[in-house]
Amino acid sequence: MSETAERVSGQNLIDNYVYQRCLFAYHSVVELIGGKVLEIGTGTGLGVELISRHCDKFTTIDKFECGLDFSKYPNVEFVQMTIPPFQGFADNSFDFVISFQVIEHIENDKYYLEEIVRVLKPGGKAILTTPNRLQSLTRNPWHIREYLPHELKGLMINSGFKSVDAKGTYGSSKIDTYILENKKHIEKFTKFDIFNLQYRLPRFILQIPYDILNKWNRKSIAKSNNQLTKSIGINDFSVKDCDNNCLDLFFIGTK
Repeated sequence: MSETAERVSGQNLIDNYVYQRCLFAYHSVVELIGGKVLEIGTGTGLGVELISRHCDKFTTIDKFECGLDFSKYPNVEFVQMTIPPFQGFADNSFDFVISFQVIEHIENDKYYLEEIVRVLKPGGKAILTTPNRLQSLTRNPWHIREYLPHELKGLMINSGFKSVDAKGTYGSSKIDTYILENKKHIEKFTKFDIFNLQYRLPRFILQIPYDILNKWNRKSIAKSNNQLTKSIGINDFSVKDCDNNCLDLFFIGTK
């Protein structure tokens, strides 16, 4: 997982669309958070510097090691652990929990959300992003499942959140153009899947081929339309009320 196309650092131009989409989530929450913040899913650490400037204490956890030098950030603590549960974290500990593009990788998603509720202070908020299944161009075998808007909202309520504000991440016309190019490239491969094997085969069989084709696809788009790939930035994304057309579900749950 730490070596897949799921995690990007922004150092490679071909990953710019994915990188900016991930980075946008961090920029979109800085006016919402404060106090003690827990992040689930450090990844490459792309949000550490930004989030640490907008809270008193920032704890970030991940299954994998992170190459970031955390000694540069005195109010940041990195904890390596496999979750759920969130071992060592007391009930009612955090003002905010952020979880970007993580829940789709968690086997027991209800337990995961229950743990988030447990460690939040009363009135605390969790901000989650995850792909909108309706906008996925193909099956992603690294994801255990993806959600429809009403599915995630119902799951969050059933896991203990008092209320859920359903927002979504949307892209500009530039993003629409990139996605259309991406779709054209993907259809070159999926047209041969006449038996719909991408949904029939076990995930582990498809993960490496998916990664190879995903990287090749990004390279092809960058080669044919370098300016489009290069020009995408966080300002090409926005958060609005959720509907079926959003790229990512952007849900805020209150304990």
